Amino acid sequence: MLATCALFVCLGLFGLAGTGARIGAQTDTVLNVRIEKTISPVKVRVIQRAVNRANETGAQLLIIGLDTPGGLYDSTREIVEILLGSPVPVTVFVSPRGAQAGSAGTFITAAAHVAAMTPGSNIGAATPVSGTGEEISETLADKVTNDAAALIRAIAEERGRNPDALEETVRTAASYSASEALDAEIIDLIADDIPALLTALDGRTVVTVAGEHTLQLTGVEVRELKMQWRERFVDFISNPNIAFLLLTLGSLGLVFEMLTPGAIGPGVAGIICLGLGFLALGNLPFNWAGVAFILLAIVLAALEIFVSGFGALGIGAAVSLVVGGLLLFGDFGGGRISPPSFPTVSVNRWVLVGVGGVLLSVAGYLAYEVFMSRTGRRRGAGRSGAGGSDGRSSPGNLVGQTGVVTSALQPRGVVALSDETWSSVSNDGLSIPAGRRVRVVAVNGLLLTVEAEGGPAAVEGQE
Repeated sequence: MLATCALFVCLGLFGLAGTGARIGAQTDTVLNVRIEKTISPVKVRVIQRAVNRANETGAQLLIIGLDTPGGLYDSTREIVEILLGSPVPVTVFVSPRGAQAGSAGTFITAAAHVAAMTPGSNIGAATPVSGTGEEISETLADKVTNDAAALIRAIAEERGRNPDALEETVRTAASYSASEALDAEIIDLIADDIPALLTALDGRTVVTVAGEHTLQLTGVEVRELKMQWRERFVDFISNPNIAFLLLTLGSLGLVFEMLTPGAIGPGVAGIICLGLGFLALGNLPFNWAGVAFILLAIVLAALEIFVSGFGALGIGAAVSLVVGGLLLFGDFGGGRISPPSFPTVSVNRWVLVGVGGVLLSVAGYLAYEVFMSRTGRRRGAGRSGAGGSDGRSSPGNLVGQTGVVTSALQPRGVVALSDETWSSVSNDGLSIPAGRRVRVVAVNGLLLTVEAEGGPAAVEGQE
């Protein structure tokens, strides 16, 4: 045991020593990382990791291939801080042809030591809007627009770019083609691809926080730095629709676990889905009111199970879940306005309609079952008289019947009576294992109260 621990300690110290030896040792390599789609906290971590790796390996240059329609303001500011403080020269390359550096991408491109674009790409349109992509009030618009304009002017002055042209991307949503951006001194050069970019940058002197760097890019090796699987996974679930579905599935998993205690599977899956859902929310600008309504839906569903509210609580749970989805990423009362603009962050209405429809259908069915159970009605009574029942049991003829426990009562579980299955609870609070015969002593809606045949002493393991 001691030898194994000592071995791992030595490996750790060797790794630290190796890392320290690589820092600052310049090599003939260039790192290239792609940033696409919405700018989010995941993209912040990817860029920070790329800058750290470039610094550790002594890379001559870090190239960030950019194609984004915009992103979250907090994430944009963090990336700007990383680029302005990078000791390694960073080039933001808006590529391939047809790519865009919209909104947040404008700030990121301007913050690079070298800004480059491919022919056919565009940059700009950074006018502030609300978190849902809607127009905002004049007073609030002036406030956030001035903040965004001040930020982009500061970036332009730090990098020696045209502050007036960049400010227009914020104040008037100006957008520029690659050639127009070059003429307006927003970017430094236009290149067709990475080899052409390296040729154009060879011999250029770049000033970073660590001092001047003269790029020697002839014959360098370009290494691709890809997103890690964890980053890709978090980026995938950080989608409003997926986050909402994870929260919904997690809630349903807990409800099913309450319906069938001891099943374990639904409860474990529900907790995992809820955990992933909240992980996704951590990477999105969510509204706590939406989370509160989703949690309320879980509470109402649980009450429907334990209180048996004729389905009213279940319908309330479905409505609460849909309202939670509407509010989850909504901007109400101007509480989350942030420049620059970013694509609409909201749950797709069809997803809400689908989830809400399913839940309302289930709640309606439960309400119908409770009503039929409470009134003792039978579907086929009108057609076949006393002998024409479709087999539906009513409270009057359930008491005294015997059945078999199919899911252990702990003290709640499932009991089979003839060809029907019922949620049941033991009357004495004792656990009754699966396979044990029980007798119905009371009925409360769709919940049976049962006792083990032979009494508590007949249950194995009970005293």
